[in-house]
Amino acid sequence: MVIPKESQSAYQRWEMTSFGDERPSAVAQRRAAQEAQAAVDARRAATQPEQFAQQHAPMVPAIPMPTVDEIEAIREAARQEGYAEGHAAGIAAGHDAGYQDGLDMGRAEAAVELTHLQSLATEFGDAVTAADAAISNDVLELALHLARNMVRTSFEVRPELILPVVREAIDYLPTLQQPALLMLHPEDALIVRSSIGHELDKTGWRVIEDESIARGGCRVDTASNQIDAQIASRWQRLSQALGKNLDWLA
Repeated sequence: MVIPKESQSAYQRWEMTSFGDERPSAVAQRRAAQEAQAAVDARRAATQPEQFAQQHAPMVPAIPMPTVDEIEAIREAARQEGYAEGHAAGIAAGHDAGYQDGLDMGRAEAAVELTHLQSLATEFGDAVTAADAAISNDVLELALHLARNMVRTSFEVRPELILPVVREAIDYLPTLQQPALLMLHPEDALIVRSSIGHELDKTGWRVIEDESIARGGCRVDTASNQIDAQIASRWQRLSQALGKNLDWLA
């Protein structure tokens, strides 16, 4: 059914030209409408610039501002991070410095201890030397005392020991010149006469008894020599040679 154009309402007269109609008349209408809208916008921008700007401003997403607590939390986090970094750096620097200081201190203490040990070693060596000297001196004196007592006891127990003493004194002379006198204690003189008296007579010796001579010793007198082989004299020479002065009668 075809409805005459004159009988159609406004709705029924709707045409397809509203969507993508490129006919010259449609294009001209759209251009005219755009120019009219542009003129209206220009007038509004001139008379109401703030409202126009707000209506035509691009949509910018709103950025929420941090609260006071959030700002304080950010500040505290930054402070903690800075403290941690500074603390770590300080520990590293302190470790290096402390290690070097400790090393230097240890070396200094080791040098002092070494010096102390060297001093102790020197003192110990000196003490040992002194102790050796003291011990040697004491041992020597003890040996001399023992020897003196043994000699005294030996001549009391074995009076014939006077014979080696007499022979040594006589043999010490390179030549015999008269008068040749052998002076002995009376008891030792008896032993010598009974043992080697005939030998002494043949060689020109004359035995003389002298109570001032202690037993175990003798004295020799010739025209050119004198030999004192008394025990006290021999003991004095021995003790002086050893750096001692021990009296035979002490």
